[in-house]
Amino acid sequence: MLSTLCGEEGSTVTGSDDSTLTALVVDEGLSLVVILAHSLFEKQEQTNIPHGSPGWPVFGETLSFLKPHESNTIGSFLEDHCSRYGKVLRSHLFGSPTIISCDHELNAFVLQNEDRLFQCSYPKPIHGILGKLSMLVVVGDAHKRLRSIALGLTNTWKSKTGILHDIDRQVISTVESWKKRERIIFCEEARKFTFNVIVKQILSLKADEPQTAEILEDFLTFMKGLVSLPIYIPGAPYARAVKARARISSTVRAIVEERRKGVDRHEKGDFLDVLMSNGSVSDEEKVSLVLDLLLGGYETTSLLMSFTVYFLGTSPLALQQLKEEHQAIRTKKVKGEYLNLEDYKQMEFTQNVINEALRCGNIVKFVHRKALKDVRFKGFLIPSGWKVLPVFSSVHLDTSLHENASQFCPWRWMGQGTGKKFAPFGGGPRLCPGAELAKVETAFFLHHLVLNFQWSTQGEDHPIAYPYVEFKRGLPLMIQPIKTGFEGSPVGF
Repeated sequence: MLSTLCGEEGSTVTGSDDSTLTALVVDEGLSLVVILAHSLFEKQEQTNIPHGSPGWPVFGETLSFLKPHESNTIGSFLEDHCSRYGKVLRSHLFGSPTIISCDHELNAFVLQNEDRLFQCSYPKPIHGILGKLSMLVVVGDAHKRLRSIALGLTNTWKSKTGILHDIDRQVISTVESWKKRERIIFCEEARKFTFNVIVKQILSLKADEPQTAEILEDFLTFMKGLVSLPIYIPGAPYARAVKARARISSTVRAIVEERRKGVDRHEKGDFLDVLMSNGSVSDEEKVSLVLDLLLGGYETTSLLMSFTVYFLGTSPLALQQLKEEHQAIRTKKVKGEYLNLEDYKQMEFTQNVINEALRCGNIVKFVHRKALKDVRFKGFLIPSGWKVLPVFSSVHLDTSLHENASQFCPWRWMGQGTGKKFAPFGGGPRLCPGAELAKVETAFFLHHLVLNFQWSTQGEDHPIAYPYVEFKRGLPLMIQPIKTGFEGSPVGF
């Protein structure tokens, strides 16, 4: 048994009698674990629990499930398991018996029944790095209250023209910095842009302020640890991330104290001002909300921008139609006039491009849920206490739901509802509160990009799901300003 597990077929255990006995005991122990696990799965066959495999002892199939793959595919694990067991299957992941759902109806059912039949249940290491008050990990009434506050904050762009103008100014500043460059690493540029936007809206910090640079440095450390092996060893990415989060929290807490003491007597009109005016939010909740908003506004939005640029590079027709839409918008504005809400509403094909980039790219592959009671759905039993993983990418790339699902085709969004077939930002009570703001930033960025630049990908690069998504080379682009520019563009090439 040991030789089989170690991949050395036919080898024998040698050494003293004690060591031989120890090896045999371990061997028998592992054999017993495997026998019990398979026996349990056989018994479960009789209770309509979906078919599947227990995988290895202890680890189950976690490592195979998390094997990196291109994010516009479902990966070899799901391809193999869905072909063998169907779109709803069972496994053993993250230390728990698990139902994996690649079925869009079951996914929607799970998301819509939050806190009734299912509950958010992320692995404990995630709690350690995000904090116990993060919206990603809190449940029940605590989550409803914090999400309501976050939604109120992120929706202020609809009523405050200044926010849209700030976004537009930041876009212009970013593309202006490219004027004398022939090559950029787009993912870096996108992250820099989204961070500068979100830190301005939340804390009124400008890009060139020392405090902004300090927060960004800690935030980069935090992000690396968030997607690393969750083992707290001093010096390891996870441990460094926990410390980075503590430093960011300390910085935000100091800003809160300064404003409370009246060190800065002028109201900033930012998200933090709104938070501080809410007497029902504790200081720790304020700090946690700020970190949640920074995380969502930074990483998710920059990935969305990178997806749109990457996939547009594969479709000259889509790029041309997008450019024509933005030319039409620009002709109605005087030179140097900023984009506004009405302009955003006219970006209909842009919305199609963004939605299709989200469908193909899959920022979020799956989410973690747990069954609060025995649940029956379509004849299947989901036992109480079992993990449930709704897999969004499998639905987005399902050829029975989306014709030519592997192709980037923004026109598929014209005149048709998507409903349950599309969940790039989650769904139900946990739908990402900043989803629309991410689309606004991306649309404004595309406006100036397509009117002022031509670009091509330098070498091979594509988004990889680890399961977090990143471009292996950061999406290097060769860029060239459009010589005449477009009349009225604030960038004015």
